[in-house]
Amino acid sequence: MALFWKRKKKEDFITLGLNDRTPVRTEGTPADTSNDTSAIEARVTAESNAPALEAPAALGAEPSAPITAAPVPVLEPAITGSAPSPAPVAPALLTPSAPVEVEQPLVERSTAINAASSAASSQTPIQTTPPARAVVPTRSPFATSSVLGLNRSMEELQAEEAALEAAYTARFRRAVERTRDTLSGRIDTIFQNRKQIDAALVDELEEALISADLGVTTTMEILDVVRRGIARKQIGDVEALKAAIKNEILGIFSKAEANGVKSELEVGSDTVPYVLMIVGVNGVGKTTTIGKLAQRIKAEGNDVLICAADTFRAAASDQLAIWAERTGVPLIQQKQGTDPAAVLFDSLKAAKSRRSDVLIVDTAGRLHNKAHLMAELEKMKRIAGREVPGAPHETLLVIDAVTGQNGLEQARQFLKTANVTGIVLTKLDGTAKGGIAVAIAKELNLPIRYVGIGERVDDLVVFDPQQYADGLFG
Repeated sequence: MALFWKRKKKEDFITLGLNDRTPVRTEGTPADTSNDTSAIEARVTAESNAPALEAPAALGAEPSAPITAAPVPVLEPAITGSAPSPAPVAPALLTPSAPVEVEQPLVERSTAINAASSAASSQTPIQTTPPARAVVPTRSPFATSSVLGLNRSMEELQAEEAALEAAYTARFRRAVERTRDTLSGRIDTIFQNRKQIDAALVDELEEALISADLGVTTTMEILDVVRRGIARKQIGDVEALKAAIKNEILGIFSKAEANGVKSELEVGSDTVPYVLMIVGVNGVGKTTTIGKLAQRIKAEGNDVLICAADTFRAAASDQLAIWAERTGVPLIQQKQGTDPAAVLFDSLKAAKSRRSDVLIVDTAGRLHNKAHLMAELEKMKRIAGREVPGAPHETLLVIDAVTGQNGLEQARQFLKTANVTGIVLTKLDGTAKGGIAVAIAKELNLPIRYVGIGERVDDLVVFDPQQYADGLFG
């Protein structure tokens, strides 16, 4: 499964150096000249100048001079110090008739011992049991688990990735289940007991698309494609009809991604911090979105900071402080009524001093018809651009999917002043009008960056148009 936040610094990656061709040499180690051209040429030249070797003499020829074998030197142990003193013998054991044994030299004694031991080993082999070795606990960090997966095979890693993808697909399908029942189920009902597609069927299809909140403009465009397909005999059954609608929806999302900011990778990794400004009206899930964003970005090893610039609404900072405590992300806040631009300025200074990767800025939930609040938003954007080049790098508008076309109208007004670069669509799992995602991409011509498909922290996911279309018609 792909990363939630793909923007990484170069030092965040681990380089194993397995493909490096240059060997690492320590001091005193001779250089490897096996692939050095100059060294090879010098070695060839030296071999060519060496004297030629004479051929060996024939077997039958007599030697010109007798060959005298060199005497083999006898190795004797070096004697150091005085000879060992004999062992003491008790006086009672000495008898006049007992012969006195003379101590053997050291070499002869060792030879006799070796001969006796070899004879004994040849007669009766001695079976020895090795002592039991104590189990030493391993100190390897990869003995039980590994972040890099070094303790697992490629098949296990691929199986785990496939399981994560399957789980994500199932969750997304559950999120758009109501919309699928409204749209795809309605299309199946329209085609029941029909042998051909006529004008009455197209009218019922129009009603189904509008009821899923795709919008009038998007519905008319899709119906034009359907009519052309019917005229060309390309659409003759329900599966062909669904495929045509699905391809048209994917085309709308593809065109929308050409505008705004479709990925955080569009900003260079040397720009720190990456400033995310979150805007929207009250009640759309803006604070929850900020908390989930902070958690998911931090979980992948990024340093995140939250700016509580909503000083207009009572208890706004308190709600954000709860999310900051849950996620373990630092929060920069001031008392209610403070100039939001001042809070943002302090947060930018703190983020730069901490070398934070991402700064998420919460703004006051404002209505599009409040001129003074919209002017305040413009002031915050100017300060952000002065402190960090290009900031805010993304301005995300949070829209509640349940509001449908009303939320689309709010988005149109925000686009006039807020310079929105992307959409966060929340509560997609709680509505049967999930077709609003298509209407937003078509009407606003902006990419949908994230969608909320549940209540859990990891239920805020990167929007995937293919997964969305498959969920509607899969």
